[in-house]
Amino acid sequence: MIRILLAEDMNMVRGALVALLNLEQDIEVVCELERGDEIVDAALSHRPDVAIIDIDLPGLDGLSAAAELRDRMPECRTLMLTNLGRPGTLRRALAANVSGYLLKDAPPDELATAIRRVAAGQRSIDPKLALAAWGGTESPLTTRETEVLRLAAEGAEATEIASRLHLSAGTVRNYLTTIVTKLSARNRVDAIRIARESGWLL
Repeated sequence: MIRILLAEDMNMVRGALVALLNLEQDIEVVCELERGDEIVDAALSHRPDVAIIDIDLPGLDGLSAAAELRDRMPECRTLMLTNLGRPGTLRRALAANVSGYLLKDAPPDELATAIRRVAAGQRSIDPKLALAAWGGTESPLTTRETEVLRLAAEGAEATEIASRLHLSAGTVRNYLTTIVTKLSARNRVDAIRIARESGWLL
């Protein structure tokens, strides 16, 4: 029996996935969560074979949770289940050493197949998405620039970003100008759009 931890913040989606997976003879959902910061403790308690993790979770994003889970419980495989079919996001997932990456609009039987492959120690990634990631471009932004842009995308103004990152407001404004230039964007909003569509921001 393959033991599953499922982390998905949308109640209806999570309920449907649990019902679907429990129909499989060799798969059992032993734990279901809606927050990313609950994943590691729950995994250590329930000892799942595979953790199915949505990328966009409250508390802690799915990729960060997957990386932490790998460090704390390396025998548990991770399968990212997401709406984000962007090459940059897949590259981040692969960098986090996840075992599988499946889009939520995939046929239901593909999920069970992916779980079995991942549980067997194999990778399970949509081939077309993997090819796009291979040919996609890396982010031109530095880690600090990405942090600044991510906070701007959350609606934070320069003074708030400066406070949260322990920078001066002038430095933050310089970062934002550099980001807009690097991404050939019209303005900050356009830079956020470009970065999101490229998978450089969650």
